[in-house]
Amino acid sequence: MRNWLFLSKGNKDPYINMFATGCKSSTVDSNKYNINDDDSDRPIVLRGILKKKIIQKCWKIGRDFYYIDTGYFGNEVNNDNPHGWKFWHRIVKNKLQHNEIIERPDDRFSKFKKTINPWKKTGRKILLAKPDEKPMRFYGLDIEEWTANTVNEIKKYTDRPIEIRERNPNRIDRAVNDTLLNALDNDVFALVTFNSIAAVESVFHGIPAFTLAPVNAASPVSCQDISKIETPYYPDKDKIYAWGCHLAYGQFHVDEMRTGRAKSMLENL
Repeated sequence: MRNWLFLSKGNKDPYINMFATGCKSSTVDSNKYNINDDDSDRPIVLRGILKKKIIQKCWKIGRDFYYIDTGYFGNEVNNDNPHGWKFWHRIVKNKLQHNEIIERPDDRFSKFKKTINPWKKTGRKILLAKPDEKPMRFYGLDIEEWTANTVNEIKKYTDRPIEIRERNPNRIDRAVNDTLLNALDNDVFALVTFNSIAAVESVFHGIPAFTLAPVNAASPVSCQDISKIETPYYPDKDKIYAWGCHLAYGQFHVDEMRTGRAKSMLENL
């Protein structure tokens, strides 16, 4: 297995550290790391979208990197995870999210017991899931300006009421008291978002999504054209299932990171 370079902020990032340990490797303090002084070609492992300079440099010079962030599903409150802990993390090669469908076995996806709800076409509202500040900074966008522009763009093509949803800063509240699913069930016709993985949950829940970021995991099963807000994309169940199987092969349990299995799988995908 090829050696990877694990960047851990202050050498204290718990997920990077456990992943490095599972791969029998050490970490490098990202606060002291300068990619311009590194002439190796070792793939870089990093977590957090604000590692912008490193990511963009990797894109520019064609150096491989693995980006770690929250998983697409499995972290919600359920019987296997009653507290909604972040057990699952996506690990993406050379991108921020998986935004395609590659044929995969269904062994991993089937274990999540995800329900693919029929499309609900009776809702009245457009739910705009407002992005977080960090991805906006990565893309050089202002949150409030993006939100206002997106609302105005939606209004060009529909007179449906628009509800803006801001992510609750308290994870427990998001997972239990102020869930996205509750919001989607409140007379919603379609969800519009930037890069949020809320679009993933929306599609599984039977609410069509519009994804406006350069990459979003739900892009293959959603629409990117706001002018079609009244005629959303409704992919069939087989496509959604294949998409779910692909996403399941792009996210890993913390135990798989601790043992090095995640690295082995990534190198063989």
